[in-house]
Amino acid sequence: MKKVCSSATEALDGALKDGMLIAAGGFGLCGIPENLITAIRDSGVKDLTVVSNNAGVDDFGLGLLLQTKQVKKMVSSYVGENDEFMRQYLSGELEIEFNPQGTLAERLRAGGSGIPGFYTKTGVGTQIAEGKEHKEFDGETYIMERGIKADVAIVKAWKGDEQGNLIYRKAARNFNPVCAMSGVFTVAEVEELVPVGSLDPDLIHTPGIFVQRILQGEHEKRIEQRTTRAA
Repeated sequence: MKKVCSSATEALDGALKDGMLIAAGGFGLCGIPENLITAIRDSGVKDLTVVSNNAGVDDFGLGLLLQTKQVKKMVSSYVGENDEFMRQYLSGELEIEFNPQGTLAERLRAGGSGIPGFYTKTGVGTQIAEGKEHKEFDGETYIMERGIKADVAIVKAWKGDEQGNLIYRKAARNFNPVCAMSGVFTVAEVEELVPVGSLDPDLIHTPGIFVQRILQGEHEKRIEQRTTRAA
């Protein structure tokens, strides 16, 4: 199976449709699949539900899809860096489903592992628990969370080979591996594409079985918040 594509547009060809659920990797602006996000914007697909820890910033990352109002709903744990996100939410234009960060990660991992739901103590007694099944285990109350299975997952890795085996670096590893697992159809963009056999098997974070298409991209690597001090 040939997985290597020459562009993000080619990699997403035939995979996008209105109203679909997309899982997007990244942590803040670290490890975001920026080329694939741009290709989704340019495709014009709309009414999207996007699962991502963050929502990018106003003019970069998933913020590009918010600018064009292609996103109907965000499922996230932190969205504090995006003014357009806030404006759309407060005006009722955008639906938000907030998740505790660990719960969101586990929902993606569970979906990728074929687990439809799981119980967690996180959120018990808060608004997070409203409307969810409660169950007691060993005298403690838990709530049930559903696994997430995305129609398409888009991720970014440091290195990948032609079969889709991926290695991430540092904070980019926080959400990309579980996003990659969650997708029925997963597309990866990498900084460096290498021949099969070049990667140490012990260092691979996402096995190629989870990845349907892969491309090498050019990446801007913005800094979300820059903190400096006088010399």
